Amino acid sequence: MLACPFCGAPETDRFDLEGRRFLVFRCSFSPEVDPKLSDGELARQLTEVYRDGTGSGYFRQMCDRLHLYVTQGAGARHLGAPSSEGEADP
Repeated sequence: MLACPFCGAPETDRFDLEGRRFLVFRCSFSPEVDPKLSDGELARQLTEVYRDGTGSGYFRQMCDRLHLYVTQGAGARHLGAPSSEGEADP
């Protein structure tokens, strides 16, 4: 079982979807990883890519997704923002 490279939370799930593997940690960190790597290789990759900074693009992408969700997507409508023209309300 692996641990989150940031907070040490244990891995709670691991699943494959369309040839891609995702790890899920108790803290909700859920990185995509190479399904061919062993647990030892995965632990090194998590440390090198995420904790040590070479994977900062991951967090930028998550931040951008959240920003769009809250300002323009379903999250914005839930918070009371008007719908965009041509966009159907759920």
